[in-house]
This record gives sequence, C-alpha cells and structure tokens, in this order.
Amino acid sequence: MSKDPNPHQRKPAAAGHRTRRRVPLPHPASKSGALPRPGRAWRATGQELLLLTGQVLLILLAALLPAHPAWAMIHAHPDESTATGVVRSLESLRDLDYQSWQVVAYREGPANPEATITLRIVGYPGRVRLDHPTPLLITAGRRLWELADTTLTSPKLAADGRAAAAEFDLTPLLADLQTNRPLRLELPGVFTELPVPPYVVEEWRSLPMANPG
Repeated sequence: MSKDPNPHQRKPAAAGHRTRRRVPLPHPASKSGALPRPGRAWRATGQELLLLTGQVLLILLAALLPAHPAWAMIHAHPDESTATGVVRSLESLRDLDYQSWQVVAYREGPANPEATITLRIVGYPGRVRLDHPTPLLITAGRRLWELADTTLTSPKLAADGRAAAAEFDLTPLLADLQTNRPLRLELPGVFTELPVPPYVVEEWRSLPMANPG
C-alpha cells in the first residue's frame, strides 16, 4: 500500500461536492484604519445627550411663558404737550402685498377707562402717499367699523409734506370689542387688508388703563 507523497496537499474535490472555506472577518476599524476607542464613542454620546437635554429645557421654558405678550410692546414716554406723557403700543405689520406698516395705538394723559385712544398708521416715506380724510375700515367676522380720519387735527401730521402717516379715532372700536379677536384693516386706495393678530388687539384694549412702570 503506497503512502501519499505529500500528506499536507489537499486532494481535489469530487464532482458535485462544494468545498467550504473560512474567510476571516475584517476587524472593525475606522476608515483611516485605526481601531475605534471606546472612550471617544462615549464622549460623543454624552455630548448628544447634553444637547438633547438643553433642547428639552428650552421647550419647557417656552411652554411656561405667556401665550400673548400683553405688555411686550407697550411703552410710556414723556411728551411736551402733556404733563403725564404718552402710553403707546407699537407694532410692525404687513398687508397682503407684503408692504410693512408701523401701527401705533396711543393714549395721552392719565389712565382713564374712557380715555381717547388714537391709532396711527405710518408707511414708508416716498413709497406711499396718504390722502385725507380717508376713513379706516375695520372688520371682525361679519362686523364692520368705520373709523374717522383725524390726521388733519394733528398740527405735526398736517404740516408733514411726506403724507406717509394717518391717524384715526380707535375709541369706538375698543368700546365695542369684548374679546381679543383678530381684526382686518382696510384703507381704501392704500391697502385692502392689513391683518391685526389677537395679541395686538389685547394691547390696544389695555391702553385706557395701562400704566407700565
């Protein structure tokens, strides 16, 4: 019986028989070939958890803030014509044509539930010219108010040749409003709709008795 001259040499597989080969698995290395370090992975995870915790805290703090900043834009400042100064609410609003308007509601004199509240609408000088008198139309649902144009009763505005501002008596509207409902302003020949959000209406309604320190 003859011996195999080379016992370490594998014999060819028979027909129809598959030979299984063990392929070594690649080592879990990074793209650069360096092995990952557990310390780095832990620090990255810690930073992500810290960022997530900060975002959650910001959300909770925002939830605790009041939904409507009632006194956010109400200011009191001295005025030469009145000894007690002026209290006003100042907002910048855009109409449906994306034209920006400065909307100022103000009260002169001391706090009084029957105080006169004036609404001033100011456009960009040189881009718009307002004719007087032009009533301001305000709608809320099916209700409609027509506010009188009082611009020419103000010596400063009457003498302003730029004609970029108009004033209206806001008192009748505030006397009828019972809630802080959204309003739509229309100034014929100037803009067809200028939306006023509820928090601005809330500021207007608070002006008669407003006395911020």
